[in-house]
Amino acid sequence: MKLTLSETAAALSGAKKLVITAHVNPDGDAIGSSLGLMHLLRGLGKDVTVLLDDDIPAGFHVLPGYDVIRRPSSEEGEKIACDLFVVLDTMTDRIGGTAASVHAPRLLNIDHHHTNPGSEKEDLYLDATRAATCEIIYDLAKEMGAPFSKEAAMCLYTGLATDTGFFRFSNAASHTYRAAADLLDAGAQPNVISEALEVKPLQTVKDLGEALSQMEMFADGKASGIFLTQAQTARMESTESFIGHIRVIDGVDVAVVLKCKEPELCRVSMRSKHVDVSRIATEFSGGGHIRAAGCTLKMPFEQAKATIMEAIEKAIREGWTA
Repeated sequence: MKLTLSETAAALSGAKKLVITAHVNPDGDAIGSSLGLMHLLRGLGKDVTVLLDDDIPAGFHVLPGYDVIRRPSSEEGEKIACDLFVVLDTMTDRIGGTAASVHAPRLLNIDHHHTNPGSEKEDLYLDATRAATCEIIYDLAKEMGAPFSKEAAMCLYTGLATDTGFFRFSNAASHTYRAAADLLDAGAQPNVISEALEVKPLQTVKDLGEALSQMEMFADGKASGIFLTQAQTARMESTESFIGHIRVIDGVDVAVVLKCKEPELCRVSMRSKHVDVSRIATEFSGGGHIRAAGCTLKMPFEQAKATIMEAIEKAIREGWTA
């Protein structure tokens, strides 16, 4: 069932014990919205746990609450009971093992991706006009009358900044800037956040060099890709910045990074300048934005690589623009 903003705020306000999660391969918006909502709800006296089924990039250590994020239990049958299970920044089928680790009578999905169709088993609040899920959490805080602590402000600002390319992308609207200004007034420190996210270990820089050295151009030079084998993926600690380096190549419309996580499981991230990559992702049960989207391919590395390259070439050839 689709909810209004006020209905979503009422659901959050009415729960005493909540578990919050977001998508696998979490980015700044997934992490920032999860921790930001946690701080807001704890400020209202709620019992809140954040579960994320993936590694958290080290750069986000600057966010208050980074050290309390938990991984779902690997013990079969061990579940956390709560009043409300909150899924942020994604469809509910992209949260990994967290789904099997939580027992709740109600599931609330809060998202800003237009590709999220929702499902019969959940309540959905979707606002695709917002640049980030953190921007929706900001709206919900206003609706609930929850004060912004410095801790919440740091986390929510991070999601706004990262999902707008630090306010360079076209999805940053006037409301986004007003929200950012309010979060600064509440104590967010943009310089601390950006500096932490810019710092990279020497090995990550070396990994970037290795990845760029094997970059492939395809679709007549209109697409570029980095394709990492399972061994490379396991060895490389952070690949978050890779796609930005190949997206800016002159003539490239679509950039893709594919990481083989398991023998028959590959994760795909795409960015574009004109092509609607969310349409590509949706074909493989993924989702995202028109200019930034991702999906998971349950197939061997070489097959996954050929599959996503063919899909991107088709989208460029047929003019899947928005």
